[in-house]
Amino acid sequence: MTPAINQLKSKKIIYQLHEYQHVASCSTYGLEAVEKLAVDPARVFKTLVVQLDSDRLAVAILPVVQKLSMKLMAKATGVKKVTMADSSKVEKSTGYVLGGVSPIGQKKSLITVIDHSASSFATVFVSAGRRGLEIELSPADLMLLTRGRIEHLCVE
Repeated sequence: MTPAINQLKSKKIIYQLHEYQHVASCSTYGLEAVEKLAVDPARVFKTLVVQLDSDRLAVAILPVVQKLSMKLMAKATGVKKVTMADSSKVEKSTGYVLGGVSPIGQKKSLITVIDHSASSFATVFVSAGRRGLEIELSPADLMLLTRGRIEHLCVE
């Protein structure tokens, strides 16, 4: 069990777990999940951790086929500038390794912003906390668990 799965169980959230064989040489984790699970890539969301200009970290959740707009993420978090967080800070703050960072069950509570496109689906997929494991849940439950809010995050 991962912290994400434990949190889902403790909160009695309805979810479905999807497991696939992760190929170690694959570095496009989200796209690997799309391929192995044969699901619409717009429904599979990646978890990116950014550093705010205030030196705090925040989480962006967006479709794996989209690119994060740093300007939109800065606006959504109320700062002037954001950058991608250093991998060691990500792992220390979330408790997860890159490629398996779940937005759920992180060690520290971070500001979380979810791309508006999640609202278009009954369920979305996010990492369950390790490579090769995905959680399918409703966007509303994802918002509840992460205390996230919906914003436009992607480069158009």
